[in-house]
Amino acid sequence: MPPRTKAKTDAAPSTMKELKDTLWKAADKLRGSMDASQYKDVILGLVFLKYVSDAFEERRAQIATELETAGHSEDQIAQLIDDGDEYTGHGVFWVPANARWGFLSENAKGVGASMGEPAKSIGLLIDESMEDIMAANPTLAATLPRLYNRDNIDQRRLGELVDLFNSARFAGQGSTRARDLLGEVYEYFLEKFAAAEGKRGGEFYTPAGVVRVLVEVLEPDHGRVYDPCCGSGGMFVQAEKFLESHKKEGSDISVFGQELNERTWRLAKMNLAIHGLNGNLASRWGDTFARDQHPDMLADFVMANPPFNIKDWARNESDPRWRYGVPPAGNANYAWIQHIISKLAPGGSAGIVMANGSMSSNSGGEGQIRAQLVEADLVSCMVALPTQLFRSTAIPVCTWFFAKDKTAGAGGSIDRTGQVLFIDARNLGHMVDRAERAFSDDDIAKIANTFRAWRGTKSATDAGLSYADEAGFSYSATLAEVQAADYALTPGRYVGTADVAGDGEDVRLKIERLSAELLTQFDESERTARLVQEQLGRVNV
Repeated sequence: MPPRTKAKTDAAPSTMKELKDTLWKAADKLRGSMDASQYKDVILGLVFLKYVSDAFEERRAQIATELETAGHSEDQIAQLIDDGDEYTGHGVFWVPANARWGFLSENAKGVGASMGEPAKSIGLLIDESMEDIMAANPTLAATLPRLYNRDNIDQRRLGELVDLFNSARFAGQGSTRARDLLGEVYEYFLEKFAAAEGKRGGEFYTPAGVVRVLVEVLEPDHGRVYDPCCGSGGMFVQAEKFLESHKKEGSDISVFGQELNERTWRLAKMNLAIHGLNGNLASRWGDTFARDQHPDMLADFVMANPPFNIKDWARNESDPRWRYGVPPAGNANYAWIQHIISKLAPGGSAGIVMANGSMSSNSGGEGQIRAQLVEADLVSCMVALPTQLFRSTAIPVCTWFFAKDKTAGAGGSIDRTGQVLFIDARNLGHMVDRAERAFSDDDIAKIANTFRAWRGTKSATDAGLSYADEAGFSYSATLAEVQAADYALTPGRYVGTADVAGDGEDVRLKIERLSAELLTQFDESERTARLVQEQLGRVNV
């Protein structure tokens, strides 16, 4: 057993820019030897390992100081400093001696054979560290990657990675700030890796701006929050940030999720651990349609970005979730919608990102299902989003919002029974580069505040917001109007066209006036043409 490494308390914590620059430079070490999907797992695992070790050493130093101040001797401190409750009780994972970063750093080139023990590469040492940490912390069971000793991992470069990570320090500012730093770095890497992986990256990462639209509209501040296709857990992280911004604790919500892809499921579990969220992502990954791993759970809030237009999915015509109609075999969009509605508790609400085609498609019985959803008064709001929000797909997207109860009450002070709010946000956002658009805080606030004012939420009332239709942007339609549109839910059909700045003329009246003026101009043009022809005829004579 190697000696315990001494806590390093004199090193300054890294700034956010330093962390990002250092760790992305670390990613460059592996980028040439493996593809993005592989080095993502390598880098993020090391980021997590470095953080838990830094946080552990910081807490260890704090305990030693507290015991020394209380008058304990060195022998007493040595006995008490390894009390696991003193770490886990402060939100710090217990890190066994051989899993601490100091030990790995000292052995970045591996450990040679000695006293009958075989030699170990740095990759094997890291894999064993991951095993030891999971064994010591049940909440991390089956979460951390163990891939560092594989043949496709260059051990020399991995050792250089460990050396480079030495300059990144998460601790030194208190566990909460360290966790915030790590959380932001982790999300930064998820975003960067999603861009590097292209289309596949969209399977685990939803742009933060899109997630924030769902969170800010739904305001998930209590109860159970569920995502049936949770990817890397971005919905839960943004919910936690929403609570923090409103001076509430993450413990005010209980997180439930399911994910089909094993590697993405592990990313999500690590992400929740990093943000201090105790989430139930089931004991393993799995197909939500084939086997719902939370069969009896009803949620207060559901937020999801399901994969669009899946053609091959586990369809069972007798599934009780298809209360509003059996989804077509060639497209799972309405299967996701109905699964999510089946998970809503009384008074629950949901936000779902969908392909635009879901708002008006009539193929495979989807039009009839949509009509049933409208008639059941489940649809509360439809938002058309701008293009290019997703780097991984050019498919135009929208968000559906559902509510089990639209009467005046906990969901809002205004009774919106029999009404649907339509928001056309296609003109919002700004281009961050040639391929991707992003929402600003003001863009997100405009969408969320419009819905909140329409619903009469407490946040809208406190801010003095009131709702009024805005031509070209928002319109509150009755079910009769939606029925007249053959149940199409495309916002552009309802919101009309924005008035020209400074022109208060009604759009429909303006169209009628301009049409009449155009016809008059046509008549005048024909009259002028006849006069010219007559004059030319006289000249020819």
